[in-house]
Parts: sequence; structure tokens; C-alpha cells
Amino acid sequence: MLINDIKFDEKDLVPAIVQDYKTGEVLMQAYMNKESLEKTLETGRSWFYSRSRKELWEKGATSGCIQSVKEIFYDCDGDSLLLKVDQAGAACHTGNRSCFYRSLWKGEESAKAVNIGEVIADLYDKVGDRRKNPVEGSYTCYLFEKGIDKICKKIGEEGTEVVIAAKNESKEEIIYEISDLIYHLTVLMNYMGITFEEIGVELLKRSK
Repeated sequence: MLINDIKFDEKDLVPAIVQDYKTGEVLMQAYMNKESLEKTLETGRSWFYSRSRKELWEKGATSGCIQSVKEIFYDCDGDSLLLKVDQAGAACHTGNRSCFYRSLWKGEESAKAVNIGEVIADLYDKVGDRRKNPVEGSYTCYLFEKGIDKICKKIGEEGTEVVIAAKNESKEEIIYEISDLIYHLTVLMNYMGITFEEIGVELLKRSK
């Protein structure tokens, strides 16, 4: 990206949308001037311009909720930016993950929609948290405690149950069993230190 391609407005600002690079969730919207954009490119962390305080500010400098910038896009007119980031903690000052946590209107189909990226990312994080912070009575903690043999045994069992459900031609049963399998695979991935990003890179090879 060339900064000269960006069209700043009459106040030398450009709106910037911030998006979770893993899930695609929109986290926040702020403004950048040329200097904050340059600092973002230089540091790899998001910097913005405060219109009320009339100064630069680094996201997370005081809260610790920094944004590691993975990629920056600009639109067809060059007058708005899209930052894809790895968000530490909450993006919103209210403590919510995203600033867009309030719904103004939701259509019937939208109400049924699920962002699978968010669900998978949340599952992975929760499984990882159970490993770092064990909770008594947690099945996830039990699997980590028993180790690789128990985890692999469960994956084998769940894989077989997916096949049985498929042979039964029961959609509801298949959904249930595939969900069980994905959960146990997520436990294995955490145990082995494998991320869904690494799986994504490998899956892209399959689509060629």
C-alpha cells in the first residue's frame, strides 16, 4: 500500500475499520491521519488520531488491549481503510470484544446465522484457557490430564460415531457427532500447539 494512494479528507483524516483477522468480526471504527498511518506501518500496531483530543493514540497503550496489524486494505476510492488485526482482549472501552455489540435491527434469516469463524476461534481459546487454568470437574481438563493416548482414543471413537450417524442417514445425529469430533480435534490441536491458521494454510492447498 502506498500512502500517496490514500485520499484524506479536508481535515486530513481517513476512516479506518478494524476487523479480527481470524474471524472477520468487525471490532471498531476510528480515524487515521497520515502520521498515525505511518506509525502503524512502522510499528505493526494500530495508531489512530483522536478528533476530540486532537492527538495520536495507540490502541491498547494503557489497557493492554493492543492490536497487532496483520494487513491493511484500502477501498476502491482510496478514502477508507480496513485493518485486519490480532486483537488482545477487548476492542471496546466498555469491555466488549467489539464496539458493535448492540443490534439495531435483525432480519429473520440473520437471527439464525452463526459466524463459524467466531465459534471456532472462541472454542479454541476456551480449550486453551482450560489447559492453562484447570477447573475441577472440567471434561477438557480431564482430557489434557490423561494425555495424548486418551485424546486420540476419543477422536477415534468420535470418528466412528460420525460414520455410524452417516450410515443412519440422520442429519441431526451427524451434526451432533461432527461437533463432538471437531471439539476433540480442537483439544488435540491445543495439546500439540497447532493453530487453526496452520490448518487453514494446509486446507488452501487442497482447493487448488
